[in-house]
Amino acid sequence: MGSGASKGAVVRGTWLVSSTADGVTEPTTFELHDRQWDLLPGVFAPTYCLSTGFFTESVPFPVGGSFLEVGSGAGVTAVTAAVRGCARVAATDISAAAVENTRLNIARHGLSGRIGVYVGDMFDGLDPQERFDLIFWNSPFIDPGAGGRPVRDGTRNRLRQAVFDPGYRAHARYLAEAGAHLTGTGRLLLGFSDLGDHDTLRRLAAGAGYRISTLRTSGDLVRGVDYQLLELVPDDR
Repeated sequence: MGSGASKGAVVRGTWLVSSTADGVTEPTTFELHDRQWDLLPGVFAPTYCLSTGFFTESVPFPVGGSFLEVGSGAGVTAVTAAVRGCARVAATDISAAAVENTRLNIARHGLSGRIGVYVGDMFDGLDPQERFDLIFWNSPFIDPGAGGRPVRDGTRNRLRQAVFDPGYRAHARYLAEAGAHLTGTGRLLLGFSDLGDHDTLRRLAAGAGYRISTLRTSGDLVRGVDYQLLELVPDDR
C-alpha cells in the first residue's frame, strides 16, 4: 500500500470535512443541475465540493438498464440516473443520515418506488443475486496515512468516511466484490482524483483482475484538483 496522500491533499480533505460539519448544522436545501435538493447535517455537502456535480454529469447512465450507486450521500447521482432513464436504480450508503437524505431527495423529485435505498457498508445491504449494468462509486480517494486518526466528534467521523480511506481498504473491497454484482457486460466506474494514490489503485485493480481506463477529467473546473472518472475494465475484455 501507499504511505498516504500528500500533506496538501490531507489538508484539503480536512477542510472539506470541517466546511460541511460547520456549515450544515440543520436541514437545508441547495441547487445543483437546475434542481433543488435537500441536505441533512452529517451528509457530505455537494455545495463545498464540485465532485458530485462533475461525476453526475459525466457518468454514462445505462438508459433502460440498471444502475447502482455506492456511497449515495445526498442522493444526487442516483436520482439523476432515474431521471435520465435508468429502468432500475439502487443506492447504498454506510451512513444512516445519508440514506435518509437520499430518500428525501427521491421523494422530492417524485421517484418514490423507483429507486431502492439500502444502508450498509459497500454492497452489504444488497440481495446477493442483484446485478447491475453499471456500478459507480464517488470514492474517498485520500489516504490520510498514519496521521489519519479519528476525531471524537461523531459527525466529523462520519463525514471523514466520504473523504478519507485509510490504507485504501475500502477501495480494495470495492474492487474485490463489485464483480459479483455486475451483469455479464456490466461496467464498473470509480470517481477519483489526482489527489488520490494512483499507484496503489493500479496495484489493487491489477490484483482484482482489472485495468484502469480514464473516461473523463475535470480539467480546470476546480483550481488545485483534477477529478477523474475511471472505468475498471476486466482483463478479459
